[in-house]
Amino acid sequence: MWVPHFHQSHGKDRSRPQPKTDEDYNRAFATLPVIDILKSIGSPPTDWEDWVSRDPGDPWFDRFGFLREDSTINIPALFVNSWYDVGAADALHQRRLFSSRAASPAGREHQHIILSPATHCGTARLEAPTVVGERELGDARLDCWQIYLDWFDCWLKEQPDRIEGMPLVQYYVMGRNEWRAASEFPPAGVELQRWFLRSGGNANTRLGDGTLDVDPPSDHEPADTLVHDPGHPVPSLGADGGNSVGTTLGARDYQEVELRHDVLCFTSEVLEEGVEVTGFVKAVLFVSSSAPDTDFVVRLLDVHPDGGAYDVVDGILRVRYREGFDRPLLMESGKVYQIEVDLDATSNWFPPGHRIRLEISSSSFPRFDRNLNTGGNNWDETEWVVALNTVHHCAEFPSYVLLPLAAK
Repeated sequence: MWVPHFHQSHGKDRSRPQPKTDEDYNRAFATLPVIDILKSIGSPPTDWEDWVSRDPGDPWFDRFGFLREDSTINIPALFVNSWYDVGAADALHQRRLFSSRAASPAGREHQHIILSPATHCGTARLEAPTVVGERELGDARLDCWQIYLDWFDCWLKEQPDRIEGMPLVQYYVMGRNEWRAASEFPPAGVELQRWFLRSGGNANTRLGDGTLDVDPPSDHEPADTLVHDPGHPVPSLGADGGNSVGTTLGARDYQEVELRHDVLCFTSEVLEEGVEVTGFVKAVLFVSSSAPDTDFVVRLLDVHPDGGAYDVVDGILRVRYREGFDRPLLMESGKVYQIEVDLDATSNWFPPGHRIRLEISSSSFPRFDRNLNTGGNNWDETEWVVALNTVHHCAEFPSYVLLPLAAK
């Protein structure tokens, strides 16, 4: 789960001590048990304790009226999201549901979406040159306010001509640094291709022997193992203390993090031809663990010729939820399980001379709370277990990432 998303300027109870610096917030995020995070900073009462102490599939959440697959929708919508926020894939799935479950032609035919390279709520604030985190991405400016005015004039002032010609899907291709229009996402012509994890059993760190290859692994290719110590988690980069933990501040260079031995790196050969990845990214892994429960974090990165490794998209799975959020199941020590880790959605051009890297770890802190590896509640525990986690990749257990490749 995500750690709480704090805002430093709103809702303070000034009669209680409040954190003042990013260090204060970081200490709060490190609080165990997790259920006491808000108490540790003197927060007034919230529903945090109720929320964090329940499984994601708990019927308790139904009271909030969240969108469901069987919901009925009857409203045209303009979705705006971005590649460096959380939930681009969620926005796309919502758009799909709004269209497929619409009760009127207007609802079915007018579900529009804009997907920019921005961070959280930053699409209307993009400047030229567009720099997102540590990555320069051309000129992605978009006149969002005019788009919004046209949209509301259409539906509130009955001026349908204001949105004539507005694409159903507008998305920015990072790396190519250009806007595209389409009638669907992924756009027509995208094909899914498996890129397999390969190594000689030493994929730890970016200096290891892990590779990413379209050719499947051999019969007896050795697995790779990492040690997940919740007391020394792999850091997530680009978190801004209390304001943006849980989202990101844009692309960051992970090459220093990738020197840790609890990070597995699988890197392609230098690309002779460019590769465009546009769509939903998913990793299918065969894993085992010494612990009854653990996490797997998967990150797709664009490796530049100078070695810089910039995150494109990532995802996490708590293995107990491998068969659904309503069916928590613990692991047997050493048994191999197939898991799927959704890496959200993206559109990124990997130019010639670059490489594609898949990075695997078991933590990304403080963006995600640490799995204490005990198989217990996690939210009410203060003690942890060090886990030995293994990623298998051989003919019997062919771990891979599924990349949506756009037509050349």
